[in-house]
Amino acid sequence: MRSEQEINAAIDRYADTVRRLCMIQLKNYADTEDIFQNVFLKYALSSRSFESPEHEKAWFIRVTINACKDLIKSFFRSRTVSLDQLMEQPGQLLEDHREVLEAVISLPRKYREVIYLHYYEGYTAPQISEILGKNTNTVYTLLARSKNLLKERLGGDAHV
Repeated sequence: MRSEQEINAAIDRYADTVRRLCMIQLKNYADTEDIFQNVFLKYALSSRSFESPEHEKAWFIRVTINACKDLIKSFFRSRTVSLDQLMEQPGQLLEDHREVLEAVISLPRKYREVIYLHYYEGYTAPQISEILGKNTNTVYTLLARSKNLLKERLGGDAHV
């Protein structure tokens, strides 16, 4: 079990990443908060040591993605919040990024994951392949396809 100081430091470093990743996956504020708490509880109870800050960050991303997938597959997941309701929550999203976020959220999950990790977290395709357990060429293909889908949804001339 980790100290309170370690847990608070991890929350300071990874809270935004975990929340954004959950929002991309779940499209729901309440579920995002549930997964957020579960991920940091798992971290608090874990005695796992990390080789580097990058290794720790990759662990948070992998645990978050897995928790989101588990929730999506869950039989008890029946309550959802529309994107319009989400957008009305103060302080959640900046107005100028709404259209892009809507387009990213509307992508199938396999495309949302790679877009998020590449553009929001700054990972390269080889790093994403390691995080997601996919072939590097598959990641390149998913990135290309997701960029094309986003261009279509954002009007064709949008810079993705």
